[in-house]
Amino acid sequence: MADTGLRRDAIGLREVLFQSITDMAPGAAIAASIPAGVAFAGGALPLAVVFALIACLFTAWAIGQLARELPSSGSMATYAARGLHPSLGFLSAWAYAMVGWLIPPLVLLQLGFTVAGTLNFEISGYPANLWWPWSILGLAIIFLTGYFGVRTSTRFGTILGVFEIAIFLIMGVLLVFHAGGHNTLSVFTTKYTPKAFHGFSGVIAGSVFSILAFGGFEGAAPLAEEARNPRRTIQLAVLLATLLIGALYVFTTYAADVAFGPAGFSGFGAAGSASWEGLARSFYGLFWILVFLAIVNSTLANSNAGVNVSSRTAFAMGRIKAFPAVLGQVSPRHRSPVNAIALGTVISLAAMLGLGLHYGPIEAFDMVGTALVILIVAVYIVMNAACIGFFSRSRDHKLNIVSHIVIPVLGIAAFVPAWCAGAGIKIAGISWISPLPAPLSYMGPAIAVWMVIGLGYLIYLYRTDPQRVVAVGLVHLDVAPTEPAASGVAS
Repeated sequence: MADTGLRRDAIGLREVLFQSITDMAPGAAIAASIPAGVAFAGGALPLAVVFALIACLFTAWAIGQLARELPSSGSMATYAARGLHPSLGFLSAWAYAMVGWLIPPLVLLQLGFTVAGTLNFEISGYPANLWWPWSILGLAIIFLTGYFGVRTSTRFGTILGVFEIAIFLIMGVLLVFHAGGHNTLSVFTTKYTPKAFHGFSGVIAGSVFSILAFGGFEGAAPLAEEARNPRRTIQLAVLLATLLIGALYVFTTYAADVAFGPAGFSGFGAAGSASWEGLARSFYGLFWILVFLAIVNSTLANSNAGVNVSSRTAFAMGRIKAFPAVLGQVSPRHRSPVNAIALGTVISLAAMLGLGLHYGPIEAFDMVGTALVILIVAVYIVMNAACIGFFSRSRDHKLNIVSHIVIPVLGIAAFVPAWCAGAGIKIAGISWISPLPAPLSYMGPAIAVWMVIGLGYLIYLYRTDPQRVVAVGLVHLDVAPTEPAASGVAS
């Protein structure tokens, strides 16, 4: 098995930390994902980011606890299978693979409209709607990076991640100084929410896109089989990425808010004069070039991280034949899951061009982002429940009430409102949960269809070869994937 599997001990803490960081895409998130929530939260957007940070920290802790005990390329699937039930492990893999497949179209749409908009501004006659060649070029770069193996892809991510963080941190400091006497903590209240989403309902709706910015903090987990000392490095990477990048998000969102003006912040966006690149042009001249490069850089880094996540999840499931076995094969030379990478590339291309050409790249970005939030938040809720289940039932691990019960319960409670808003679920008696408008509201039914297909496939596996489903809980370092399942694996 050694010559057909992933490369062991190939990367260390630095690489897995930046896998999580680049999977969060700080630059792209600061410039587009978080501003997508201003229509709902307005000048209270920093409060929405704080809300998302708290929810993600609870879940990062729970995932870290599971990663320490179950280092696996199956990651979320294995955690759910061992903590709850193999069927939930399979459905988590089904959802999490789609998360990885949707990350490249999300940020490559941003790459397309950012480059096209900038060229339109700088070059007379360049059409602003000619975004798609840049998106396709970005996807091709990411496919080649993933093909050459985990060392290449994670080191590429580390270099890109350091650059984008530095640029936006510097820009944030400059904006705070520019705001001067207009700096105010009132942006951390509901004072500046817009009329249509006044009060806490605007904060919750805005947090949907703030959570999108955090999505990927767990991205180190699927690299466990390729990391050195994975029980320590994966747990530490997940927690550090959430805390450090979360603090960066709060600071930069605050900086843009007070510099632009919280009363009119609902007009802030991902492109044009009322954007991060627009602020850089207005206030600091040629500094906009560095901001532009940081955004482009971030889209490539995030796409690369998304490919790593989806391909390792699909590989792990293909290896045990829960997904088609062809996905469980690796390149003999580079030891990369090349078939899983190729499949993800095709799906990403179809989603990117299908939605982008029909709705336009910015609207498509918001739609893909909404779909991602519905999927990833559902997975996070399941991970919190899996943490409770695993440590409550385990005979080999001591139950810690705070770490294994209280924190996961708080994580579930914190995520439910944003998930309901994204999925379009209105809860009777709770006025501050407002479903998103069309066409974002189309994503709830679309994701439901995807999960129903997964449920149908799960039923088929149970009827034809139930061992494949049970094996989801065995995809980790300490148990070979071909080993028969013990009767109590998911009991």
